[in-house]
Amino acid sequence: MAHERTVAFIGCVAGNMGGAILHGILDAAFATESSQSRPVSRFVACTKSAASAERLASSFATDQEPFVHVTSSQDVPVQIMKDADIVVLGFKPFMADDVLGTKGVRQALAGKLVISLLAGQTPQNLARIIREGTDGEIAEPVIMKVIPNMGAQFRQSMTIIETPEREIPAYMTEVVEWMFKQVGAIKYLPQNQMDLGSVLVGAALAAMTVPIEGILDGCVAEGLKRPDAMEMVLHGLRGLSAALESGIHPAVLRESISSPRGCTIQALLTLEKAGSRSDYAEAIINGTQHLKKADK
Repeated sequence: MAHERTVAFIGCVAGNMGGAILHGILDAAFATESSQSRPVSRFVACTKSAASAERLASSFATDQEPFVHVTSSQDVPVQIMKDADIVVLGFKPFMADDVLGTKGVRQALAGKLVISLLAGQTPQNLARIIREGTDGEIAEPVIMKVIPNMGAQFRQSMTIIETPEREIPAYMTEVVEWMFKQVGAIKYLPQNQMDLGSVLVGAALAAMTVPIEGILDGCVAEGLKRPDAMEMVLHGLRGLSAALESGIHPAVLRESISSPRGCTIQALLTLEKAGSRSDYAEAIINGTQHLKKADK
């Protein structure tokens, strides 16, 4: 039996991170055949426009509809935050000041669990925004920073969770871990590693599509149809993942399949000559430094 807790996604549309997480959770735990115990009972998804709300609502399976209510609001949905037990912040990070600084938000979030999906925004900074401009003693929300990736929709996310600075109620940790285990794996990181972790689970995956696309272009140039090439590349990536998960070092793997005068070593030498490895290292460094600047 689910606990009677409502989770509100603020900034949740089809195709964005909030939408991916909501779809993943519903598919994992709110399908007809699911019988697992759930620490939450229903969801509210708030979008900016009626059109986006309609698209999101139409994307849910019929048996999931009783568990999720989709609505839209041009204004900051303070009442939705107030009515919810847990609030997930899924809007763009640069919108934090405008959304969380709105009158009534502090009261609406008082004492609640707030899950932030906002890369480049620390829980401390979000707490400051919520606190500023209000008078009186109001309980602070408990803000946990959680960074998943778009694999959440397919229940294949690698989600990083910032280790809280202070002890928080056990049920809040339970809810966070339950939600994101439904959509993949979770890993706790200290605050000083969250920017790097955010780049690794998010931006790095996007960056990895660049060499894949290049490989496909090469296959087409050599006469292979793109769908056929994609099929073979995807199966190859699954095999690569299995090999690396077994503990084989990437360099050892490359050496093991490089035969004298073979095609593999020729391909590897081409990439080494182009400096591709250092480009990817620099991409991770630059992405991390960008987030560190945003945190300040």
